[in-house]
Amino acid sequence: MTRRGTFAWGRWIAFGAVLAWPFVASAQSSQPFWAGYARDAQHSALSTVASAPLSRIRWQTAVDRRPQFFGDSLLAHYGSPVITQANTVIVPMKGHATGGFRVTAVDGTDGRLLWRQSSSYRMPPHDWVMPFGPALSPTGKLWIPGPAGTLYVRTVLDVRGHQRKQQVVFYGLDDYRLDRRTYVNNVFINTPITTGADGAVYFGFQVTGFTPNGLQSGIARVADDGTGTWVAAATATAVPGIVKVAHNCAPALSPDGAILYVAMSNGDGYGSGSGVLVALDSQTLATVAVRRLDDPKSGAVALVHDDGTASPTVGPDGDVYYGVLEQPFGSHHARGWLLHFDAGLSPKGVPGGFGWDDTPSIVPASAVPSYLGASPYLLFVKYNDYAQIGGDGVNRIALLDPGDQMLDPISGIPVMREVLAVAGPTPDTELTALWPNAVKEWCINTAAVDPITRSILANSEDGLLYRWNLATGALGESIVLTAGLGEAYTPTVIGPDGTVYAVNNATLFAVGP
Repeated sequence: MTRRGTFAWGRWIAFGAVLAWPFVASAQSSQPFWAGYARDAQHSALSTVASAPLSRIRWQTAVDRRPQFFGDSLLAHYGSPVITQANTVIVPMKGHATGGFRVTAVDGTDGRLLWRQSSSYRMPPHDWVMPFGPALSPTGKLWIPGPAGTLYVRTVLDVRGHQRKQQVVFYGLDDYRLDRRTYVNNVFINTPITTGADGAVYFGFQVTGFTPNGLQSGIARVADDGTGTWVAAATATAVPGIVKVAHNCAPALSPDGAILYVAMSNGDGYGSGSGVLVALDSQTLATVAVRRLDDPKSGAVALVHDDGTASPTVGPDGDVYYGVLEQPFGSHHARGWLLHFDAGLSPKGVPGGFGWDDTPSIVPASAVPSYLGASPYLLFVKYNDYAQIGGDGVNRIALLDPGDQMLDPISGIPVMREVLAVAGPTPDTELTALWPNAVKEWCINTAAVDPITRSILANSEDGLLYRWNLATGALGESIVLTAGLGEAYTPTVIGPDGTVYAVNNATLFAVGP
């Protein structure tokens, strides 16, 4: 039964229940190794095993059976594969031009098919393909985005065989059943799913029209037992004009799991879209803090763009990092800014010099032998400098020190100090006539960090997967995945056996010996 108007911390929150049928206990429980986007609920992208040498492509599988190209570019953000401790790789896939979503589970050692699970997930109205982002919980459940803001749940993951889908409706199964078509047409999950240590899952949803129960775009929580909770973006922020969770923004949790962080926007992600970063109580979704996202140079409200995939990263100390585009657009070469906050969302330190469509990864300082500073961890970021929007085309990746600063050569304001940086090695021949030093863009929105081999795995639009050696500062090894193309940014992932996974040209590649 859905209960509305439950009062918590002075905010109105709606609760819902449910399951299409009861959860079936399984004798086999699959623990996550790589639980979802950027691996964990803090989005650290930090591996606990050594990554394998990039010696060969062991297997590959399509993540999109009908990729939609725009000229020679592929403007699609694909969901991250998730991996169990038993090395089952669960691959989110798109089968048709704008739909046909499903997940496919394969054995990570050889790519052998274990099972498939279909989903009737529908993307919200948007010009780019958005990530279809399942997630694994510590209680052994795979949560899959479904239609109308619903979720599918699977519990048998590491063995062959079919399992009947269980469906969860955060706003109430009875409401959904009474007018299924209306909810399917007007309610959409618009972010990857994030899982907490207690088995709860979190995601953003967008409402584009009338629903009988008065749903508004916002953030949802579903407990491990299927109990649903949601709060509207307008209610959570109490900021005029803020109406939805930013497209593709995977929610993040504080290290203790008590606080949920997510970006919300005014829904105009194409030139004048503004947003806020919100901290919510992870159990009740009551508002803890709201912070307007300002451009550190102009002081104007920064741009939260719906074509990006920037998501909050939470450091081991609880600090929060989130990337935005600059305002006015182009004044920082469309690099944007990586904003830095404490756990309560008070501004802290100086921004990083790049934030567009990027989720920073956590790098322990001990993984960088040359680093002599005081910060216990550094931030890995993409560091492109887009030639077509004022830059020089020397696209780099970088390690930034959140506790130190330097002057930004573009804006002249203090930004996080570059500890290491390396440019892409492949000339961009479409640009070199005007920008002689232009190189292909780095093509990542979250990059896997391997502190054991002191390296980072990064994908490039030249079609290669690279290992950045943090001991030498050089690109130590690489492997050719495709001939390369312009494409939306994608994640890299490391499996429990060290296999490295990267998406290029609508294909997931498993790389290792």
